[in-house]
Amino acid sequence: MGKPLNHKARKRFGQNFLHDRNVIERIIDFIAPAAEQHLVEIGPGKGALTEYLIQQAGQLDVIELDRDLIPLLKNRFSSFEHFKIHSADALKFDFSSLLDSATEHLRLVGNLPYNIATPLIFHLLEKVSLVQDMHFMLQKEVVERLTAAPGSKAYGRLSIQVQYLCRAKLLFIVPPGAFTPPPRVDSAIVQLTPRTHFDKASQLQKGTTADLAFIARKAFSQRRKTLRNNLKKILSAEQIESCDIDPGRRAETLSISEFVALTDQYVLALTDAASKTGG
Repeated sequence: MGKPLNHKARKRFGQNFLHDRNVIERIIDFIAPAAEQHLVEIGPGKGALTEYLIQQAGQLDVIELDRDLIPLLKNRFSSFEHFKIHSADALKFDFSSLLDSATEHLRLVGNLPYNIATPLIFHLLEKVSLVQDMHFMLQKEVVERLTAAPGSKAYGRLSIQVQYLCRAKLLFIVPPGAFTPPPRVDSAIVQLTPRTHFDKASQLQKGTTADLAFIARKAFSQRRKTLRNNLKKILSAEQIESCDIDPGRRAETLSISEFVALTDQYVLALTDAASKTGG
């Protein structure tokens, strides 16, 4: 295995290279790669995690945007037959192109740049049926929003959209000193596991995930206001009550299942309105 070469972190790529071996080993312990599994690392950087993943994974693909890092990665890992580099933007990458069979699932890993973390997660959720699980290093504040429970200050649109499709768990906090250069905030490791089973009450029956996102956005448009006020242009108080939800509640108090109920009610109302007008 080749040695890492010098490369200065670039602000435009949001690069903060992980170097703390204890943190790296702890991440690998949580991931627990296996020889029969197909792993994909997003933003491998200089290969701090790659060095461990490649020893255990059956297939390891890495996606790196910074072209100057490609020679470094090739220098270190090109001798491994089950290793492949993709010089690409993960936000635009077609992850389905990595699958060798219809039954295969990908395990995604990455120390994600803060500036693309949220849009990248939404991009990946569009392909959630291809994914076994995801382990990402993110800004602590973002992980808290991903994993937040109803009633907490961090609970919001991001929590709902992610938790509808995945079980989200904060694994541990990573201090700035674990990186070069150190970021100005704490980071955290999140585990996202796509849901393979929904009970009837928690699964959309009429709406789509896009409809769910729309309802969440409207409900949280003015956080201090009630559902009656925030949703009045799209759902009446009576329609909200028909979901066994008090219109006087705030969005932050609602469970995922209650947002699902509101979404289905909204789509039903649109359908009824269209049928009455002959649309």
